[in-house]
Amino acid sequence: MSTLATIAFDIETTGFSTTDQLTVVGFDAEIGSRVFLNTDGSTCASDIEQHVNDHLTTPVTLSVHDDEDALLDAVKTFVDATIAQRDVKLVAYNGETWKGGFDLPFLRTRLSHHGREWPFAELPYIDVMEIFSSRFNTTENSLTGVYDELVASGHSTVDPFEESSEAVDAWKTGDFKAVVLHNIADIRRTRALMDVAERYCSKSDFSMKSLEPVMSGR
Repeated sequence: MSTLATIAFDIETTGFSTTDQLTVVGFDAEIGSRVFLNTDGSTCASDIEQHVNDHLTTPVTLSVHDDEDALLDAVKTFVDATIAQRDVKLVAYNGETWKGGFDLPFLRTRLSHHGREWPFAELPYIDVMEIFSSRFNTTENSLTGVYDELVASGHSTVDPFEESSEAVDAWKTGDFKAVVLHNIADIRRTRALMDVAERYCSKSDFSMKSLEPVMSGR
């Protein structure tokens, strides 16, 4: 496991129901972040990537898409061309645990809605939340809470929101920069926590699973 670099993953959505949609999908690696924004046809500043990077020390590459379908296409192309070709593991915080999780189940639902292929067939996956629930003595269990207790190195200052629910209202009002910055803060907090876990926990403490579906490629 130690030979696999971490790619942190997180999504933003308009809500929790099956009819809600993805607004942002983000990935973070050591060299920088790759983020996909769905504006649902709304006008977005042409220099939004520059304005986002003004708040960051490590760069982000941002692409803007008119709808969720185009965003999913772009994510699949990126994963196939970039992530799937490397020795990496996908890591999320409450993305998918043995009890449930949010990000991967929501993504499956939206992919099914659009009839799209699963993008992560080649990737092993770890949910870092499970490590901190069982192997660290934290008083918090949310991504932000655990990060602030154990790391607090600055990624939280990038986040314009106190609560993740604020990202829904911001997206609806067209404050796309704020939503993107929130996503970047989350993916970078996730990767930072995975670094902490790998420094202090044994390989046997991690539960790694394959994300390859039964009918992959059919």
